[in-house]
Amino acid sequence: MFDIIEDPSDTAMVDAIALLKSDHRKTEDLFVQYETSDDEDEKTALAHQICTELKIHTLIEEEIFYPALEGKIKDDTLEEAFVEHDGAKVLINDIEAGTAADEYYDAKVKVLSEEVKHHVKEEEMPDVGMFAQARAAEIDLMALGAELKARKLELVAQADNEGLPPAKPTVVTTAFA
Repeated sequence: MFDIIEDPSDTAMVDAIALLKSDHRKTEDLFVQYETSDDEDEKTALAHQICTELKIHTLIEEEIFYPALEGKIKDDTLEEAFVEHDGAKVLINDIEAGTAADEYYDAKVKVLSEEVKHHVKEEEMPDVGMFAQARAAEIDLMALGAELKARKLELVAQADNEGLPPAKPTVVTTAFA
Protein backbone atom coordinates (compact mmCIF):
# COMPACT_ATOMS: atom_id res chain seq x y z
CA MET A 1 0.00 0.00 0.00
CA PHE A 2 2.73 2.46 0.95
CA ASP A 3 5.41 1.85 -1.65
CA ILE A 4 8.65 3.50 -0.67
CA ILE A 5 10.87 1.96 -3.29
CA GLU A 6 10.21 0.23 -6.57
CA ASP A 7 11.16 -3.17 -5.14
CA PRO A 8 10.94 -3.64 -1.36
CA SER A 9 13.63 -6.32 -1.51
CA ASP A 10 15.99 -3.86 -3.26
CA THR A 11 19.19 -3.72 -1.23
CA ALA A 12 20.73 -0.85 -3.18
CA MET A 13 22.31 1.84 -1.07
CA VAL A 14 20.46 5.11 -0.89
CA ASP A 15 21.63 8.54 0.15
CA ALA A 16 19.66 9.76 3.20
CA ILE A 17 18.83 13.08 1.60
CA ALA A 18 17.70 11.42 -1.63
CA LEU A 19 15.38 9.16 0.38
CA LEU A 20 13.90 12.10 2.31
CA LYS A 21 13.49 14.16 -0.86
CA SER A 22 11.71 11.24 -2.49
CA ASP A 23 9.28 11.24 0.45
CA HIS A 24 8.74 14.96 -0.06
CA ARG A 25 7.88 14.53 -3.76
CA LYS A 26 5.51 11.64 -3.02
CA THR A 27 3.65 13.62 -0.37
CA GLU A 28 3.44 16.67 -2.65
CA ASP A 29 1.89 14.45 -5.33
CA LEU A 30 -0.66 13.06 -2.85
CA PHE A 31 -1.67 16.57 -1.82
CA VAL A 32 -2.22 17.46 -5.50
CA GLN A 33 -4.37 14.34 -5.96
CA TYR A 34 -6.39 15.32 -2.90
CA GLU A 35 -6.90 18.89 -4.13
CA THR A 36 -8.11 17.73 -7.54
CA SER A 37 -10.52 15.09 -6.26
CA ASP A 38 -14.25 15.70 -5.88
CA ASP A 39 -15.07 12.30 -4.40
CA GLU A 40 -15.37 12.26 -0.59
CA ASP A 41 -14.35 8.61 -0.23
CA GLU A 42 -11.30 9.11 -2.44
CA LYS A 43 -10.36 12.28 -0.53
CA THR A 44 -10.65 10.48 2.81
CA ALA A 45 -8.44 7.65 1.52
CA LEU A 46 -5.89 10.11 0.11
CA ALA A 47 -5.85 12.10 3.35
CA HIS A 48 -5.26 8.90 5.31
CA GLN A 49 -2.39 7.97 2.98
CA ILE A 50 -0.91 11.48 3.34
CA CYS A 51 -1.11 11.20 7.12
CA THR A 52 0.49 7.76 7.15
CA GLU A 53 3.29 8.88 4.84
CA LEU A 54 3.91 11.91 7.04
CA LYS A 55 3.89 9.88 10.25
CA ILE A 56 6.49 7.51 8.80
CA HIS A 57 8.58 10.39 7.47
CA THR A 58 8.55 12.35 10.72
CA LEU A 59 9.41 9.23 12.71
CA ILE A 60 12.46 8.36 10.63
CA GLU A 61 13.64 11.96 10.68
CA GLU A 62 13.19 12.32 14.44
CA GLU A 63 14.54 8.88 15.37
CA ILE A 64 17.51 8.73 12.99
CA PHE A 65 18.19 11.75 10.76
CA TYR A 66 17.87 14.64 13.22
CA PRO A 67 19.92 12.94 15.98
CA ALA A 68 22.70 12.34 13.43
CA LEU A 69 22.77 16.10 12.76
CA GLU A 70 22.89 17.23 16.38
CA GLY A 71 26.00 19.30 17.02
CA LYS A 72 26.84 19.28 13.32
CA ILE A 73 24.33 21.82 12.00
CA LYS A 74 22.72 24.94 13.49
CA ASP A 75 20.74 24.11 16.62
CA ASP A 76 17.89 26.43 15.65
CA THR A 77 17.43 24.55 12.38
CA LEU A 78 16.76 21.31 14.26
CA GLU A 79 14.63 23.00 16.93
CA GLU A 80 12.39 24.60 14.30
CA ALA A 81 12.07 21.27 12.47
CA PHE A 82 10.82 19.53 15.63
CA VAL A 83 8.28 22.29 16.28
CA GLU A 84 7.09 22.19 12.66
CA HIS A 85 6.68 18.41 12.91
CA ASP A 86 4.62 18.79 16.06
CA GLY A 87 2.30 21.31 14.42
CA ALA A 88 1.77 18.88 11.56
CA LYS A 89 1.18 15.99 13.99
CA VAL A 90 -1.73 17.82 15.64
CA LEU A 91 -3.40 18.23 12.24
CA ILE A 92 -2.54 14.68 11.19
CA ASN A 93 -4.32 13.22 14.22
CA ASP A 94 -7.33 15.47 13.68
CA ILE A 95 -7.56 14.59 9.99
CA GLU A 96 -7.25 10.87 10.69
CA ALA A 97 -10.11 11.10 13.21
CA GLY A 98 -12.51 12.40 10.54
CA THR A 99 -13.62 12.07 6.94
CA ALA A 100 -13.87 14.37 3.96
CA ALA A 101 -17.56 14.80 4.76
CA ASP A 102 -16.66 16.63 7.99
CA GLU A 103 -16.80 20.39 8.33
CA TYR A 104 -13.35 22.00 7.99
CA TYR A 105 -11.77 18.75 6.72
CA ASP A 106 -10.62 20.26 3.41
CA ALA A 107 -9.28 23.29 5.29
CA LYS A 108 -7.31 21.07 7.66
CA VAL A 109 -5.75 19.16 4.76
CA LYS A 110 -4.97 22.45 3.00
CA VAL A 111 -3.25 23.90 6.08
CA LEU A 112 -1.32 20.66 6.56
CA SER A 113 -0.21 20.90 2.93
CA GLU A 114 0.96 24.48 3.47
CA GLU A 115 2.84 23.53 6.66
CA VAL A 116 4.54 20.64 4.88
CA LYS A 117 5.52 22.86 1.91
CA HIS A 118 7.09 25.37 4.31
CA HIS A 119 8.97 22.64 6.17
CA VAL A 120 10.21 21.02 2.94
CA LYS A 121 11.39 24.39 1.62
CA GLU A 122 13.44 24.95 4.78
CA GLU A 123 14.97 21.47 4.65
CA GLU A 124 15.81 21.65 0.94
CA MET A 125 16.93 25.30 0.71
CA PRO A 126 20.23 25.45 -1.20
CA ASP A 127 23.30 26.47 0.83
CA VAL A 128 21.52 27.10 4.15
CA GLY A 129 18.81 24.45 4.47
CA MET A 130 19.09 21.42 6.71
CA PHE A 131 20.09 19.13 3.84
CA ALA A 132 22.80 21.54 2.63
CA GLN A 133 24.12 21.83 6.18
CA ALA A 134 24.17 18.03 6.50
CA ARG A 135 26.18 17.68 3.29
CA ALA A 136 28.60 20.40 4.42
CA ALA A 137 29.09 18.58 7.74
CA GLU A 138 30.30 15.56 5.77
CA ILE A 139 27.95 13.13 7.49
CA ASP A 140 28.00 9.61 6.03
CA LEU A 141 24.72 9.99 4.17
CA MET A 142 24.92 6.51 2.63
CA ALA A 143 25.12 4.79 6.02
CA LEU A 144 22.41 7.09 7.33
CA GLY A 145 20.31 6.31 4.26
CA ALA A 146 20.59 2.58 5.00
CA GLU A 147 19.33 3.18 8.55
CA LEU A 148 16.47 5.37 7.34
CA LYS A 149 15.48 2.85 4.67
CA ALA A 150 15.49 -0.08 7.11
CA ARG A 151 13.38 1.78 9.67
CA LYS A 152 11.04 3.00 6.98
CA LEU A 153 10.48 -0.56 5.77
CA GLU A 154 9.58 -1.57 9.34
CA LEU A 155 7.11 1.30 9.68
CA VAL A 156 5.54 0.62 6.28
CA ALA A 157 5.00 -3.01 7.28
CA GLN A 158 3.47 -1.89 10.57
CA ALA A 159 1.20 0.59 8.76
CA ASP A 160 0.06 -2.13 6.37
CA ASN A 161 -0.46 -4.77 9.07
CA GLU A 162 -1.84 -3.15 12.20
CA GLY A 163 -1.66 0.55 11.45
CA LEU A 164 0.40 3.22 13.13
CA PRO A 165 -0.51 4.82 16.44
CA PRO A 166 -1.52 8.50 16.52
CA ALA A 167 1.32 10.92 15.87
CA LYS A 168 2.91 12.02 19.13
CA PRO A 169 4.24 15.58 19.45
CA THR A 170 7.74 15.61 20.92
CA VAL A 171 8.41 19.22 21.94
CA VAL A 172 5.08 21.05 21.81
CA THR A 173 2.72 20.52 24.69
CA THR A 174 -0.99 20.86 24.09
CA ALA A 175 -2.87 22.12 27.08
CA PHE A 176 -6.58 22.70 26.92
CA ALA A 177 -8.72 24.47 29.48
